[in-house]
Amino acid sequence: MLVVLTVGVVSLWNIGRTPVAVWAGGEGKRPGGHGGTLVVVGGGGIPAPVASHFVGLAGGKSARIMVLPQASSRRDRGVSSVKMFKALGAQAQVVSLEDSRRAKGQIEAATAIWFPGGSQAALHEALDKAGLVEVIQQRHAAGLVIGGTSAGAAVMSSVMIPRSPESPGLVAGNTPAIPGLGLVPELIIDQHFVRRKRMNRLVGVVIDHPGLIGVGIGESTAIIVRGRRFRVMGKNSVVVIDSRGAKSGRADRGERQSVRGLQLHVFRDGQEFRFPKKR
Repeated sequence: MLVVLTVGVVSLWNIGRTPVAVWAGGEGKRPGGHGGTLVVVGGGGIPAPVASHFVGLAGGKSARIMVLPQASSRRDRGVSSVKMFKALGAQAQVVSLEDSRRAKGQIEAATAIWFPGGSQAALHEALDKAGLVEVIQQRHAAGLVIGGTSAGAAVMSSVMIPRSPESPGLVAGNTPAIPGLGLVPELIIDQHFVRRKRMNRLVGVVIDHPGLIGVGIGESTAIIVRGRRFRVMGKNSVVVIDSRGAKSGRADRGERQSVRGLQLHVFRDGQEFRFPKKR
């Protein structure tokens, strides 16, 4: 049974369960020439199966994982990620952006990239200043596996939410949105979604960007993106806010939003969602 919510103005948590086929997955390059697999974690602890799956995608014992921790301002940023991957048998190291040429070489030699948490705006700004955004996009298009958690998850979409809105209301332009890496341009990814009650901000930004699909990922949970589908791994939920076919009422910046035909789906471990190419 598929539960679809059709709403006028959305402001409350409404949950429908969507039983779907379990996707067995597979490794390597995303099908149909859509770039490398993405492992997108909603923050919190990284589940052991997700970390192991990421290392497997990256090449297992032959994996060379480059950790880009520039979302964080901590002195030991990236160290815990390196330890996690080394414990699984992979080669891993933190990439410094002080020497952008060296960093580019490390990315080009990698079998996978990992973005830890922090501030997605700070991460994107650092990568942009180092001239690495296009390098990462090109490597991903060629099949490079990329993963990240929290801010490292949010940065993967074309449109990302850098911070919470000033007010919780559904108001046009209320939810801030800035460019991301564009690795999965059809989706807007939000992290820590259930614990931090971020439904309104994701609904708001989806209404502001018609045609895009909002994906709210719970903590200790990941989506594994291959082609134009993803599979859920982890103990919590993934909420999808689908604006395809929805009709938004006209609202100038600062005015209340309204929408008809918005769909909401809730997924759990092992379930799959398919989405079309961005028009």
